[in-house]
Amino acid sequence: MRVKASRGGASGGTIASGANLYKEAAHDAKLRQELRDPYSLCPEGQRLKVRQHSVGVEYDAHFQAWAGPFIMAAINTRVVLRSNALHEPPYHPAFLYDEGMLTGDGHKGKQRARLLALGTTAGTVVMAVAPVRWAAMKLLPSPGEGPSPRQQREGFYDLRFYGETEAGESLTVKVCGDGDPGYGSTSRMLAQAGISLCKEVSRAQRGGGFWTPATAFDERLFRRLASYAGLQFEVLD
Repeated sequence: MRVKASRGGASGGTIASGANLYKEAAHDAKLRQELRDPYSLCPEGQRLKVRQHSVGVEYDAHFQAWAGPFIMAAINTRVVLRSNALHEPPYHPAFLYDEGMLTGDGHKGKQRARLLALGTTAGTVVMAVAPVRWAAMKLLPSPGEGPSPRQQREGFYDLRFYGETEAGESLTVKVCGDGDPGYGSTSRMLAQAGISLCKEVSRAQRGGGFWTPATAFDERLFRRLASYAGLQFEVLD
């Protein structure tokens, strides 16, 4: 997955949750090990484990643009890998998935990717060092603070997905949404997911437990998101 473009505000609650995770990890070796494992959300004992790639600073030949790290990749990748583990049959025993942000072509695109990677690394260091983390939290939005109603209305995102099979078949999909990604759009997606769970997901097929969107829902959720949540899905090639 590549983020082609987006606009939105920062969530004070999300920032606080991330800071607390670093705080807890500083005193818990087991938690630090879990945070380094991209398969940490997969069922225990599952054997579908191959080395996953993390986007640093690299040229994406398919999208003909430079790419840098995406801040939500660590969370999203774990969810997608759990989907592969729960799916019957799995997408592929050696399934690979990564996320990044497209920064443009040429020298300027490469420089933006480098700055993005540098900022990501700096942010990790800031959150990992207690005194620096404490000072930084004074400058960042607090829990309960977030983008204004106007920012939520004017936000948007444009995501591109590229998939390829072992036989060389490929598919490129564009997913767009209106509204701030973290608030304006996510709130509508959650509402439609809740309605779909009540009306369209069979309890006989999906009992209790920790399901992912890809394994709990079917194409009816796509139709809901397109009709009521401002999302657009388009196959490009």
